[in-house]
Amino acid sequence: MDHLIPAPVRTEGDDGGGSRGGFVLDGATTLTAGPGTGDTERWLRTTLGAAFGVPLAPGTPAEGTANTLELRIDPSLEPEGYRLTVAPAEGVRITGGGPAGVFWGAQTLRQLLGPEAFRRAPVGSPGAHRGVTSAEIGFTEIEDGPRFGWRGLMLDVARHFMPKDGVLRMLDLLAAHKLNVFHFHLTDDQGWRVEIKRHPRLTEVGAWRARTKYGHRASELWDETPHGGFYTQDDIREIVAYAAERHIRVVPEIDIPGHSQAAISAYPELGNTDVIDTSALSVWDTWGVNPNVLAPTDNTLRFFEGVLEELLDLFPAETSPFIHIGGDECPKDQWKASPAAQARMAEAGLADEDALQSWFIRHFDGWLTARGRRLIGWDEILEGGLAEGAAVTSWRGYAGGIAAAEAGHDVVMCPEQQVYLDHRQHGGPDEPMPIGYVRTLEDVYRFEPVPPGLSEEAAGHIMGAQANVWTEVMQNRDRVDYQVFPRLAAFAEVAWSRLPAPGERDFADFERRMNTHYARLDALGVRYRPPTGPLPWQRRPGVLGRPIEGPPPVV
Repeated sequence: MDHLIPAPVRTEGDDGGGSRGGFVLDGATTLTAGPGTGDTERWLRTTLGAAFGVPLAPGTPAEGTANTLELRIDPSLEPEGYRLTVAPAEGVRITGGGPAGVFWGAQTLRQLLGPEAFRRAPVGSPGAHRGVTSAEIGFTEIEDGPRFGWRGLMLDVARHFMPKDGVLRMLDLLAAHKLNVFHFHLTDDQGWRVEIKRHPRLTEVGAWRARTKYGHRASELWDETPHGGFYTQDDIREIVAYAAERHIRVVPEIDIPGHSQAAISAYPELGNTDVIDTSALSVWDTWGVNPNVLAPTDNTLRFFEGVLEELLDLFPAETSPFIHIGGDECPKDQWKASPAAQARMAEAGLADEDALQSWFIRHFDGWLTARGRRLIGWDEILEGGLAEGAAVTSWRGYAGGIAAAEAGHDVVMCPEQQVYLDHRQHGGPDEPMPIGYVRTLEDVYRFEPVPPGLSEEAAGHIMGAQANVWTEVMQNRDRVDYQVFPRLAAFAEVAWSRLPAPGERDFADFERRMNTHYARLDALGVRYRPPTGPLPWQRRPGVLGRPIEGPPPVV
């Protein structure tokens, strides 16, 4: 039981059905689901039922046998908290403070049952009953609950498109690590990935690029294969429903006013037509900060209000209370040169172009607030002043998050220097397309979302943390796996568990528990970076990256 990841608050018991008895999952095991636990009931039958070839037939609370798995809710617990007990004559009981707590308890049960529980069909020695296998858990008592309410992963599907099945798989991997927020980066200069019916050219044109830079933007290599793809509205509904069944909130991102060349290529009137010939723009095929930004016109506002109207229908408030509008890396050169932009600034009484970006953000903050949603954006939205209800994802370091929290804004900490998983994992020459600082498994494990020195009130505005995955040099699912894992396991423990201060954390113990967790990842088919370094097929020799030497600054 001491191999669980993330680490629970309290555990007691043994690992092998010792003198105090235990539980054997087999073909006779029944599953009793109390009110409000239906999502977990279905999930258990789908996963454990498939992994062990057992039916998990419906049971009743009155049975009380040693071969019953019971799910129940106790509102006296925290909503995401749970108790898991395995005892003689009682079987397994998972009690959650709410439906999510029950689900996280079921994830712990899956880990207790061994790596075989992460497979899709039985692999053990067949039993006498049509291939049914069995698994045993010793006497167990676990009390657990998360440190943070926001435990997220941001996945960029704009730079390299991930087909729907890959997104659903990623949601399963988040759930297996008790992560509960999926930040879905759907648009950028290099592609628009969500169908908007009133603006069909966003996907007819904006979802496809003719070629792609291979490696860092300074690389001389190109992949001449056209690249693209998008999610239909029904695909999005399926993804959102799949996430909701796993108690994962989805935060869609439509990036404005910068990172918008894909949209401008589809609808040139969205760009600064009095500065450049926007009709000549195509979906961008390289990386970096793009100079082509949205024009601050009424037409642009109405266009993106229409986009957001359809988006709000696809991402219901109960699963997506936050809408991310980007707001980062917006060069102001075109606005400075644009008579129309300067006229807008004069009309609105804006002091400079930073205030013009704030004008953009404030408009959509008010628009979303009127519809019961909350705007969240990258920390650049602080520049020029931030609307009262807006929240911040602090990516450039801690400073933006500190400033936002001290000003009373809610914050998600995701500093590039600590939890950008596109950054390389080792300084060796075999790392594929090496980007950024070296961020090892231990570095991520020692990440602390709450900066020291925050006032108690400001610290209360730190909603949690997320790891970010930008896919410029991740052409396919295997490359995403390599960059994300195993570091996401360390991040998950940081976000869930109540760990000591970074320097006092027992990384050796975490590393020991990872030895078991690697077997789980193997069973799930995750192509993670091995502790000994990349396998030959994981390397990309000769492809230029952008390594940054030395330790990252704390900013």
